[in-house]
Amino acid sequence: MSRMLNLGWLALGVVMVAGAQEKPADFATRVPLAVSGNGPWYRLDLPLSAQLQARQTDLSDLRVFNAAGEPQAYALARESAQIRDDGKLHEVKWFPLYNAADASERAPNVRVQSTTNGTLVEVQPSSQLEAGEEVLRGWLLDASAIKAPLQQLILDWTSERDGFQRFSIEASDDLQHWQPWGEGQVARLTFSDERIEQHEVSLPGQSARYLRLLWESPNSAPVLTSAQLKSSDPRNLPLPLVWSPTLAGSSTRAGEYTWQLPMGLNVERVQIELKQPNSLAPVTLAGRRDSSLPWQTLSSGLLYRLTQNSQDVVQNEVPLSGQTVQQLKMTVDERGGGLGEQAPDLKYAVRATQVIFLARGEGPYSLALGNSGVKTANLPLTTLIPDFKPQMLATLGKATVQSEAVATQTSTATTAAATETNWKKIGLWAVLLLSVVFLGAMAFSLLRKPPANT
Repeated sequence: MSRMLNLGWLALGVVMVAGAQEKPADFATRVPLAVSGNGPWYRLDLPLSAQLQARQTDLSDLRVFNAAGEPQAYALARESAQIRDDGKLHEVKWFPLYNAADASERAPNVRVQSTTNGTLVEVQPSSQLEAGEEVLRGWLLDASAIKAPLQQLILDWTSERDGFQRFSIEASDDLQHWQPWGEGQVARLTFSDERIEQHEVSLPGQSARYLRLLWESPNSAPVLTSAQLKSSDPRNLPLPLVWSPTLAGSSTRAGEYTWQLPMGLNVERVQIELKQPNSLAPVTLAGRRDSSLPWQTLSSGLLYRLTQNSQDVVQNEVPLSGQTVQQLKMTVDERGGGLGEQAPDLKYAVRATQVIFLARGEGPYSLALGNSGVKTANLPLTTLIPDFKPQMLATLGKATVQSEAVATQTSTATTAAATETNWKKIGLWAVLLLSVVFLGAMAFSLLRKPPANT
């Protein structure tokens, strides 16, 4: 009897181990990976199209397999907007940049005086300008005391220059050679007895000792009253944002639009398409995980597409907190004229995700996603890579998704694989139940057998 029970428990253990072994066919989507560089660790920038194939919001159903179908040890590098360091804010000195009203060159020539460590003391025009001949073209910011990448510029200016302020941003370390950093746009508007202000401009996350802000046309630069720069710890730079394809929405009442995301996502920014020129729309964005929950207000902002100096001035993005949502609702203040009956298209941005895996066995390797029943298997980076430091990520080998059409992987073949997996599970459970029935019958038979006469 004891031997029978031992054999039964052994059979049960074999069945449970077989049931727990994950195979590539257990996942709805499988995508081949190409690796390059030095292993054995490889870093994959997970495309959003691949992430959307997951069945679990936290990517617990993500796996990496080798050619033999063996799972690989891996870790996820992800960020939460709620716990991410927002950086350090620095007050900086600013110096006016004057030029002659009829000057042909866009950037003024200046004379500068600085200390031995590069801190600016004085900035003057290269030639003396008479009163009435000079115009304020822009501002020079001294960031020489900031030894970290610059993430954001925050400006304030006198009220004589309300409206939109557009300018170019250039960076330099020696005041001689300037690198373009794109364009900035801030605004101060009055709308329906309310004050609407936009003071922040995103920067590319690079280091520079000096910034030059040049307004697009003469006599348009305002007088600054405050200039701040926000920097980030270079050891903990945020992962970039990745944008979704265009998402169509719906509208059931005037001034209210909704969008359904493919899954719950930690959305940090949305972009609304403004088709009509001269659109102005104060908006409030709300979100929720599913239709059974109440809407929660996430953010508000001012969207506009206006024509100034024969150019479109556009502000069509609203920042969010990174809260997990699957449905979004935008309510528009109709006093601005609204955005029409048809819901505008929307794009959403989430923080990029990186997959780091330890290559074991022979390639090619593949990425698998799409199984709502499996449990998380990712390791902490400090466990996957001994003595891990953030700067080590840049030295790892690189893995890339070979197929761009990730979404097409969930096809008839996938359905067949899933069906095959279900039949395997059914068969395993059947064997398990038969084993239990067999053991029960054996025990019942032994209990009914009369004892032998001595």
